Amino acid sequence: MGGFPGQGAGVPGVFAQRGTPGEEERGRMKCPFPENPVIRSLLCTLALALPMAAQAPAAKPATVPVTASASTPAPAAKPRVQLLTSYGPIVVELEPQLAPKTVANFLQYVKDGFYKGTIFHRVIDGFMVQGGGMLETLEEKPTRGPIFNEVGQTFKAGLKNSRGTIAMARTMDPHSAQAQFYLNVVDNPSLDPRGFSEEGFGYCAFGRVVSGLEVMDKISKVRTEWRRGMGDIPQFPVFIKDAVLLPVQ
Repeated sequence: MGGFPGQGAGVPGVFAQRGTPGEEERGRMKCPFPENPVIRSLLCTLALALPMAAQAPAAKPATVPVTASASTPAPAAKPRVQLLTSYGPIVVELEPQLAPKTVANFLQYVKDGFYKGTIFHRVIDGFMVQGGGMLETLEEKPTRGPIFNEVGQTFKAGLKNSRGTIAMARTMDPHSAQAQFYLNVVDNPSLDPRGFSEEGFGYCAFGRVVSGLEVMDKISKVRTEWRRGMGDIPQFPVFIKDAVLLPVQ
């Protein structure tokens, strides 16, 4: 096995030690100054002092203080929305980096006051609770147009239909989500993408509950009935009294 470069060749800059100088060399090393002992002594001392001075270590250059560079800015805080329900508050934290169009769409409905007075109109224990689009009369509120389904990028980033996540409800058309959303009461991998067909495209999660999971669980336990051609409707309305964008913390 080869060694490091230069190994076994001696350390650069260190030379082999010479033997004791002979008489001829000692003669050449005598002080080459006048015979006057006083002058010769002074000049020899000075000559010896000059090489010593030359060997003195050079003064270290002044250290220039390095100005600390500006610190990397902290990542922007994720928006949080409080859903004020008739069973208590639920706070969801959104992921605009993973689902920018979905989050922007949801926040616009929040800022417009769209969710105020809507209900959780579809509740299935052990599955999910859905709301944000119907009134107590089960009339559907008019919405803006549908949005692009960003489930491909959110799922790849690890944001799935797991317990406590918020996701967009839609029809069989993968890109038909508008205002309605649901909260996953349990892990629902069947709602994650399984391909590019309509059945397997998946539902886009875009945030998670950070406060109020117990409220979500209470809502999931309410009694439901069949009404106006729809099932899983709570017997007594579960209201979304308001949805409020919380101040950045």
